[in-house]
Amino acid sequence: MSELAISVKDLTKNYGARVAVSHATFDVPYGTICGFVGPNGSGKTTTIRMLLGLVRTTGGTGEILGESITHPEKYLPKVGAMIEGPAFYPALSGKENLNVLASLGGFSKDRVQPLLEKVGLGDRGNSKFKTYSLGMKQRLGIAAALFPNPKLLVLDEPTNGLDPAGIQEVRELIRDLASDGTTVFVSSHLLSEIEMISEYLVMLREGKVIFYGKTAELLAQQQPVIVAKGKKVSDLKKLLKIAIDSGHTASIIDGAVHVISDSSFAAEFNELAFDAGITLSSLNAVLPTLEETFFEMTGE
Repeated sequence: MSELAISVKDLTKNYGARVAVSHATFDVPYGTICGFVGPNGSGKTTTIRMLLGLVRTTGGTGEILGESITHPEKYLPKVGAMIEGPAFYPALSGKENLNVLASLGGFSKDRVQPLLEKVGLGDRGNSKFKTYSLGMKQRLGIAAALFPNPKLLVLDEPTNGLDPAGIQEVRELIRDLASDGTTVFVSSHLLSEIEMISEYLVMLREGKVIFYGKTAELLAQQQPVIVAKGKKVSDLKKLLKIAIDSGHTASIIDGAVHVISDSSFAAEFNELAFDAGITLSSLNAVLPTLEETFFEMTGE
């Protein structure tokens, strides 16, 4: 059996003269959480729809769970998905909604309560859906996607519109699912969340894959930055000049001097600042966040 849950090559989708996805190539290993990111209109939802057999590809090849994407009926029984937010009957309870879906999908209703427990809604199953918070609604949507005991779970913006508590609930749920061996392919515009939970990453820009691989490897490729603050605001321009005179690229951002350099320059920078009569209030060597890397790579 293949070690890849998703593997596509040159995946393309055209709508007339408009190219929505162009020659996308990427792999997603089994048992991982893979973040799927890109600016609005970059082709994320179109790609997901092709993977799920909801729209036909214009070109390219791919396999999902070892089966060709040209035969989605062979792999969809082992795939769960929540696309563009869950839709349920407002006047029915969470449990009643899942019972309806179980009947429609041919699943045993005995699975409903365990699924509610799994997503943290065990004690709210009898509450009407319209009384649920947005986070609870998202978790009920994930519960519905788990009916087939999926080997692959595809989530499109599962934290969209959630408050911090709701985001944390969904984050922990995704981690729990992955720890049980489920491959999770998750699209999100909240890059800080993707950085926290995703071991792998696929990044799109204008319908083209500009990176796929381990998230840590992408971040390690970025230039480290030394961030320094002086006790006085007037020290900033002096610190900037010291960094530039030392042969480094530097700028003032949000009340601190950012110097493109690894940590080896930190001690020297501190000494140069001290010799100039400047006392530093903070000095840190940091790697760019996924959000900063994303903006740099996509030109957003």
